[in-house]
Amino acid sequence: MTPPHTSPSGSGKAIRVEQDGPVLHVRLNPWQQDDTLGVAVLDEFLLLLDGLHDRPDVRVLVLSSLGTDFCLGADRAEYQASLAADPTGAGLRRIADKAHRLCQALENTHAVTIARLHGRVIGAGLALASFCDLRAGADTCRFRMPEVGIGLPPAWGGAMGRLVSEAGAARIRELMLTCEVFDAATAHRLGLLHRTAPPDRLDEAVDAWTRPLVRRAPEALVLTKRMLAGYAKADRTADVSLLDSHLLTAHINRPRGQSATGTG
Repeated sequence: MTPPHTSPSGSGKAIRVEQDGPVLHVRLNPWQQDDTLGVAVLDEFLLLLDGLHDRPDVRVLVLSSLGTDFCLGADRAEYQASLAADPTGAGLRRIADKAHRLCQALENTHAVTIARLHGRVIGAGLALASFCDLRAGADTCRFRMPEVGIGLPPAWGGAMGRLVSEAGAARIRELMLTCEVFDAATAHRLGLLHRTAPPDRLDEAVDAWTRPLVRRAPEALVLTKRMLAGYAKADRTADVSLLDSHLLTAHINRPRGQSATGTG
């Protein structure tokens, strides 16, 4: 393989991108934020994925984070700032629509996508990871879907349908309604993780996927991925995720005195 090098598309601050031969490493880079998915992440990641259409040399994309945790969810401070700047909620809807477009782009890219998870994986972080083809997590990971507990609908990125199709409606219903924390072993049983490993062996688990994947015939790999994506989408025939941005805005932009409360 060629030595790793920083990709020009990784010149932004919200994500760091390095390429090692046919493998592209995309690392969330919380340089001025607390491991959250802010607009800067959405913009830079969307730009990167759009550019992959002209990069057939990239066969595998590994998504990880440089933060203490993989991701603590969406940046709610940005939501409030957006509403303060535009009380109609149009700005907030644009942010939520970007999240939806990012998840769709991640699902539809030709590269096989692998999520490498560590620490806490919360809310939008779990949503983003769920759209990756394969998911490996440290056995110390902790997961949570906190939205109902803080008075919000689980409406980030259109992930509800994806999570239900990946793990089953009964368990996702329980975890969304109770907001309970669950561990890596539970995530593995549900299918939210395909593999678990001790933190110091997590890269080995990811490499065990990337090594054979880059040896596969590119045409067969892309076709198989797209067939699988097609079947997954067929399983979501009643997917109404395009309404998520409106749903989220309506709940956050309630009259004063009716705002969401609680710590989740």
